[in-house]
Amino acid sequence: MKTPIYDFVSDYIAKNGARLHMPGHKGRIFLGAESRDITEICGADSLFEADGIIAESEKNASNLFDTKRTVYSCEGSTLSIKAMLYLAAINRENKSERPVFVAARNVHRAFVYASAELDADVVWLTSKDNLSLCSCKISAEDLKETLSKQKVKPAAVYITSPDYLGNTADIAALSQIAHSYGVPLLCDNAHGAYLHFLREKCHPMELGADICCDSAHKTLPVLTGGGYLHFSKNEIKDFSSDAKTAMAVFGSTSPSYLILQSLDLANRYLENGYRERLFDTVKKVRDIKNFLEENGYRLCGDEPLKITVNTSAFGKSGFELAENLRKNNAECEFCDRDFVVMMVTPENSDGDLEAVKRAFVSHEKTDGKSVEPKTALPVFVLPEKKLSVRQAVFCSSESIPVENSVGRVAASPAVACPPAIPVVISGEIINESTVEIMKYYGTEYVRVVAE
Repeated sequence: MKTPIYDFVSDYIAKNGARLHMPGHKGRIFLGAESRDITEICGADSLFEADGIIAESEKNASNLFDTKRTVYSCEGSTLSIKAMLYLAAINRENKSERPVFVAARNVHRAFVYASAELDADVVWLTSKDNLSLCSCKISAEDLKETLSKQKVKPAAVYITSPDYLGNTADIAALSQIAHSYGVPLLCDNAHGAYLHFLREKCHPMELGADICCDSAHKTLPVLTGGGYLHFSKNEIKDFSSDAKTAMAVFGSTSPSYLILQSLDLANRYLENGYRERLFDTVKKVRDIKNFLEENGYRLCGDEPLKITVNTSAFGKSGFELAENLRKNNAECEFCDRDFVVMMVTPENSDGDLEAVKRAFVSHEKTDGKSVEPKTALPVFVLPEKKLSVRQAVFCSSESIPVENSVGRVAASPAVACPPAIPVVISGEIINESTVEIMKYYGTEYVRVVAE
């Protein structure tokens, strides 16, 4: 497969000409990658007006993922989330009404800020379990019940799958319900770019989603910030024709050509033997999971390349297990009081996986298989809405201690990244339940609308 962006930059470097353009380093070495760091010079195309080498590379990606259209993001899934919500909003049927999104509660904060920018209302889907802030299990029946009650036809249904803990939603069933109401399904698939290349159909584009975003950098050999925005061949409306406009509304006019080259090279990587390498890695991860379960650990999630340990099952915190991993020269993706999350790709060595074994075998468990998983996570009670998301985000605000916030209106989502999943959403009245959850996750201060 051709790599037009990478090849163009290589040719430009070889000419060794005078760089009388941005960036200011002029290709001289400071960090190490400067020679490949260019801007939109003649022949380099333009990300949001692509009709040359970038368009060619994006077409290669679209062919690999079997989509109607795939476009690049140099600002991760954050930009793609905003773009796909924008596309849903401008294509909604009831343009005299504010856009309405039906969304599972475990959204990334980018969703909240996009809703503010678009002045959208959100109808929240909440989970019946109380596993984690990161999870929100929604059934097709739950979605059908919610959609049947809406007076204004929603602009979109929005799902996060896989979630941060590695749980995947039933996209096929959810898309069927959404489409029966004439509503598109959008999916935040930031953690699942690799899913398309498994032997079974797992990627949202294969399961009925209309638009989805992939953070290529999370699971593929792509520089941080590299992402895809995919459009289904079976999208229920023509969203893809306005893809670049949507990206330009929110995106920087200075895209990283380092990231673009990385995405470009990834196409060739994915075409040449990646499926076989992925299959071997999935098997190795499955073996690690079996090993951990045999040693008394309880796992969570069904995502093939993610190892999530429920640490509360044996009376330890995720922070303790994460520290034990560090003692074995291994760093996890995420930990909190209840979970440790490890992300594996074909680029991990067998030695990396052996470090996981060492860390968990050497960790002293309080009991083992006999201990049932328990969590002290407070029960979530959906807060009452006082202001629209937009009103709250653009109000004057102040930071106050969480313990003093009951009854105040949230201004900005109080959440660390990762996982960047808010406990309370802008415009909601903070209740005792959300205060206890924020304290549970170690949040000390929250921004509220100034009185």
